[in-house]
Amino acid sequence: MKRKLTFIMAGLLLGCASTGPAKGPEEDRNAMIKHYQQIFPDIKFENYIYGALAMNPDAKNQYDSFMEFPSYSIDLEKGKRMWESPFKNGKQFSSCFPNGGKNVAGNYPYFDNAVKRVVTFENAINACLKANGEQELKYGEKEMGLLTAYARSLSDGMNVNVKVEGSAALAAYEKGKAYYATRNGQLNFSCKSCHVQAAGKFIRSDQLSMMIGQASHWPEFRGGTDIVTLQGRFKQCEKNVRAKPKEADSEEYNNLEYYLTYMSNGLPMQTPVFRK
Repeated sequence: MKRKLTFIMAGLLLGCASTGPAKGPEEDRNAMIKHYQQIFPDIKFENYIYGALAMNPDAKNQYDSFMEFPSYSIDLEKGKRMWESPFKNGKQFSSCFPNGGKNVAGNYPYFDNAVKRVVTFENAINACLKANGEQELKYGEKEMGLLTAYARSLSDGMNVNVKVEGSAALAAYEKGKAYYATRNGQLNFSCKSCHVQAAGKFIRSDQLSMMIGQASHWPEFRGGTDIVTLQGRFKQCEKNVRAKPKEADSEEYNNLEYYLTYMSNGLPMQTPVFRK
């Protein structure tokens, strides 16, 4: 579902609270939590997974009612069938992951020193397909979204637990952090402009969520049954600020996902969810 982005008053971007100096990933995360606690003192940390819904009790109540009988149930069942369908060699996706794929998605993305890049959960899905002689799925396709929506649901309640270990992993994290703060597009916005500096403010009828917690619940079903992956959302946001989006599974987006997901460490996964 396409939504146009309009200008936010300059004061919202220039008069924001500082997140303070930081020395590393954990210091970054703690500084960001402190920043949001100052802005939203009444919102509990564990409720950051609800994003802007945590700022609006009425919207949260409507969301809870919707989630009792979500309209995407049939779509999620398609993802389940894909997960459980045997490959030509008789194996299933569950054979590629510890514990049959339960409580593992919260460990992604991670930095793989062997291939010297960030590995996302979608990369792991495709690696499983390739290892079993099957055709890989394209990141942005609906099939990948439905499959990962179900596969990630096997980790519901697991705390996000992304590691940044070693100099190469730290470099990838820092690149993701830098990309998050880089302004681009005709509107000259960065991810940070909206979700750190202007968190809680409105763009038309949409309230801007805090960045911590954002990575804990993807893919999302938007407008009922429209599946959107996290990197698909990156592309939508860049289009909104009139920038040219990167390709899904690009180094830039994988590093961005690495940084953004690390910042949600300690929060429970909740997949899939509905957003308007």
